Amino acid sequence: MGKYLLKRLGQSVIAIFGITVVVFVILHLTGNPVELMVSPTTPKEQMEILSEQMGFNDPLPEQYIRFLKGVLVGDFGTSYYYNEPALSVVLERAPATLSLACAALVICILLGVPAGILSAVKRNKLSDAIIRVLALLGQCMPAFWLGIMLIILFAVKLRWLPTGGADEGLRSIILPAFTLGLFSAATICRLLRSNMIEVLGKEYIDVCRAKGLPARKIITKHALKNALSSIITMLGMQFASLIGGSVITETVFGWPGVGRLVVQSITSSDFAVVECIVFLMAVVFVVINFVVDVLYCVINPRVRLQ
Repeated sequence: MGKYLLKRLGQSVIAIFGITVVVFVILHLTGNPVELMVSPTTPKEQMEILSEQMGFNDPLPEQYIRFLKGVLVGDFGTSYYYNEPALSVVLERAPATLSLACAALVICILLGVPAGILSAVKRNKLSDAIIRVLALLGQCMPAFWLGIMLIILFAVKLRWLPTGGADEGLRSIILPAFTLGLFSAATICRLLRSNMIEVLGKEYIDVCRAKGLPARKIITKHALKNALSSIITMLGMQFASLIGGSVITETVFGWPGVGRLVVQSITSSDFAVVECIVFLMAVVFVVINFVVDVLYCVINPRVRLQ
């Protein structure tokens, strides 16, 4: 297991290193960052002086090494819009995005897992057909459309919940969390249904039935346990997707998180903040993938031999 984890850790480090290259390349593909920071009427002479002061006229390898050193110490530059370190601006918004992603993950599990189990157990029956149609709809509905529909119904018509923002605590997070988590719940439901149907067709399940074990015990203790290995992997990936995919949901509901911040930063040409967010999101994906690999290795020891 130690060799397996070291291999995965090495791959994660290489991936993070590759992320720094991608972010650095994106920085230069956009052109001279100074042009984004100053007014269009700024004289070229002043822009050249500012470019020289900020080191953008140095050779690319030298700029990359300086960028890499800054990343290692958490220095992504200063936000042009907020006039604060870019990392501080992002970290200030991070708790809101994490809380939204966690709430969406809870909704994903509460809706997706029971629905997937019920659909597999009631295969080819009416309840199975209804769940499959709802899961398909959950994967087809765009997040921005679903969010707007929920606002119209529950905030405008029924006035049960606020239209947006985060001023009302738990009530404020319900609609954006449901909007964000519905797609993941549909994905988990369909995957778990497929896994459960496969497991329920195994010979050892037939042996359990022949022994007279209760159906609930067969499903929860034997079938579900063996069907969850790939679900745990998928939940890890879904959580990373919930963090990275919160841009649209946060914008629709005015949620003060990183997703809304990246939209505002792109609009205001605050490149240092955008750069910081892209890098941190990518690192989150890599770290979650590593954690999922570790959990999958513990659950399924055969993975260690691959």
